[in-house]
Amino acid sequence: MSADCLFCKIIAGELPSNKVYEDDDVYAFEDIKPNAPVHVLVVPKKHISDMLAASPEDESLLGRLLLRANEITRELGIDESGFRYVLNTGEDSRRTIFHIHLHILGGRQLDLCMG
Repeated sequence: MSADCLFCKIIAGELPSNKVYEDDDVYAFEDIKPNAPVHVLVVPKKHISDMLAASPEDESLLGRLLLRANEITRELGIDESGFRYVLNTGEDSRRTIFHIHLHILGGRQLDLCMG
């Protein structure tokens, strides 16, 4: 856990969130500024700043993150209509929180361009 990380504080219960899912390794919650009718953030409980900071020891954790995201899409009912996963890394991605987080976007037809 990083003391100054917003997502670490949410995971620890120090800040409120609309929790969608939680287990020992993964926490998921609704985005406070949604870009689609369904916009959920799926984060590892372990603080990893971004994908480039992930190490080989994080391989199974990142796999679990994706599999839990799949479960969440089924629970939210967007698995059949379609959805998008977005995982931002680096300055050009315009990322503002430095903790790996997978966006699940769905609930409507999404534009082809992400920009």
